[in-house]
Amino acid sequence: MKILVINAGSSSLKYQLIDMENEQMLCKGNCERIGLEMGIFSHKTADGRSKKMEVPMKDHTAAFQQVREALTDSEVGVLENLDEVSAIGHRIVQGGALFSESVLVDEKVIEGIESLIPLAPLHNGAHVQGIRACQAVFGENVPEVVVFDTAFHSTMPPEAYMFAIPYEYYEKYHVRRYGFHGTSHRYVSHRCAELMGRPLEDLKLITCHLGNGSSITAIKDGKVLDTSMGLTPLDGFMMGTRSGALDPSVVTFIAEKENMTPQEMSELLNKKSGLLGISGVSSDDRDVTAAEKAGNERAILAHKMLVYEIKKFIGGYVAAMDGCDAIVFTAGLGENQSTHRHNICNNMTYLGLEIDEALNQEMVGGREGEISTPDSKVKVYVIPTNEELVIARDTRDIVSRLQK
Repeated sequence: MKILVINAGSSSLKYQLIDMENEQMLCKGNCERIGLEMGIFSHKTADGRSKKMEVPMKDHTAAFQQVREALTDSEVGVLENLDEVSAIGHRIVQGGALFSESVLVDEKVIEGIESLIPLAPLHNGAHVQGIRACQAVFGENVPEVVVFDTAFHSTMPPEAYMFAIPYEYYEKYHVRRYGFHGTSHRYVSHRCAELMGRPLEDLKLITCHLGNGSSITAIKDGKVLDTSMGLTPLDGFMMGTRSGALDPSVVTFIAEKENMTPQEMSELLNKKSGLLGISGVSSDDRDVTAAEKAGNERAILAHKMLVYEIKKFIGGYVAAMDGCDAIVFTAGLGENQSTHRHNICNNMTYLGLEIDEALNQEMVGGREGEISTPDSKVKVYVIPTNEELVIARDTRDIVSRLQK
């Protein structure tokens, strides 16, 4: 079974084709600048063949046409014909309270995703466009499955997901903590249990998805107890351009002083804050790291703040779970920034945590493994995430049940 995995954004469309016989990626690509005068299409196969070109893509349907042509292209294709695509799996950011698991796409499901657009205006609308475009290009006979970033977090108890605001806003608008990066936290938690040789249901894990967008999740007995992102991906700790959690009065104070609209305030907190806002250098951690090495005081402060906030979340989750068996680092920074991992894990003697610095330095560039010492009471792992594989597995399982 070959499954096409889709991650549609407002102006982009990422894809992977995965052969589920051996769970190997056959090809992957990206459609960028959809809707602009000229877009960029890139495609790469597992055996190294590639194609990159500028091409107009007025909408997501046009982008899918490029994907379709590339899959069967005489030079960079990996399929004889499109009939080999058994199913399509879509990543959906916000499933709200409607979807607690992956489901087969039908019109009612699409309407449900659309109804949640107010909770994820930049994402869910684009996902619906992607589903519609996929149906138009590949035909409605190819089954499609949607996998929700929020679904893995649906096990959180009310005391973790509720906000201390008047209850009527939960009833009227479903204002609550939903959490994000769920497919990533799900993948690395299961993989960590495999590496430890123990059932996930017997473990207390803290998974740290650290990238330009970041979140931390507490997983106890195989279920999410708490997670750092909230109603939107803005909550939690500082990220590339996001502020993370702050005193709500900061928002009203600045808005009043600067005469800013709610939209302008959202722009400030989502796109001008975080590492970028503090360092004044960049939202890219590599640039901030270079500035830090050059002695830039604001870059140094930005990294100190980031590490401090992450340590606080880890400590809080240890308290909430009454212990911790392992901490997992994943995503761009988690997988490649050994200095951050060292600083986060340093001075956690109360946990009996100790990392092997040589292993920590080596565990970059897609490597997977333990970086804690043999006698460390809390194990620490670096596990490259694979959200596409989670989506493909769910898609395979749902479609296989239909075919029985």
